[in-house]
Amino acid sequence: MPETRGRGRPRKDPQALARWTPPEGWSRLVAWVSPEEKKALKRVAVEAEVSVADLVRSLAGGLAAGVIDAEELIRQVRKGMQVMEKIPTLFERDDHFRVIDRPRAECAWVFAGEGTPTEKLDGTNVRLTVRSGRLVRVEKRRNPSKAQKQQGIVDGWYGDTDEYAADDKWILAAARNTDVSGWPDDEHPCEALGPRIQGNPLALDDHLCVPFNLEIPIYQDVPRSYTGLRDLLDKLESRYAPGHLAEGIVFHHPDGRRAKIKRKDFPQSN
Repeated sequence: MPETRGRGRPRKDPQALARWTPPEGWSRLVAWVSPEEKKALKRVAVEAEVSVADLVRSLAGGLAAGVIDAEELIRQVRKGMQVMEKIPTLFERDDHFRVIDRPRAECAWVFAGEGTPTEKLDGTNVRLTVRSGRLVRVEKRRNPSKAQKQQGIVDGWYGDTDEYAADDKWILAAARNTDVSGWPDDEHPCEALGPRIQGNPLALDDHLCVPFNLEIPIYQDVPRSYTGLRDLLDKLESRYAPGHLAEGIVFHHPDGRRAKIKRKDFPQSN
């Protein structure tokens, strides 16, 4: 006969959920991570025999107490940012992760005058499948992890969103709020934008998706030098949301290559 296990000590109020009240002045930190990044954090947490939350807290505590070398941590963060970069930046970067006047070799085509400059929209990359003016599928872009890149997997791919996943809530809201009735039948790569996506830098009132192949604004007579792009982006107004500065520019080559530059990539002027 199998051994039965006791219920343990009952709560004083069985109908009330157990809650932890943070000390006064504490704040909650929320960050979005990919499935691969989440697994990496969990692996380290398991090795340290702590939860992921305690892992992050211990890092913050070490920084606050001065027992973690901030400079070394910053170097590791910059390495991580380079791994996350999906479209190459036009220029090389310095030790402070700001661009310098040294073009990247893989972006030589931009400096040769090739490619169309478009406004860079700061959101989430998705793909909407449209048939007969109706939205039939919503996918989000996934990018190879550092380990996958070392295995030769360099191109990203799209995977289906999950109706019940909290991570996909605002992507799906943007897709459903987008009028696709006039779109041709196709799989349309888009940028999902809105109040709950990437901090909403364009201060949009609603969530929506902007198709790269149909509506992304094109800029004319864009300079292709370090100083020219720096000075342009310092005052370049968004054509998608007038009254706000454009985040940057993405150059599109006819063969599918892309290269980008953002206003915040440049060193801050004094």
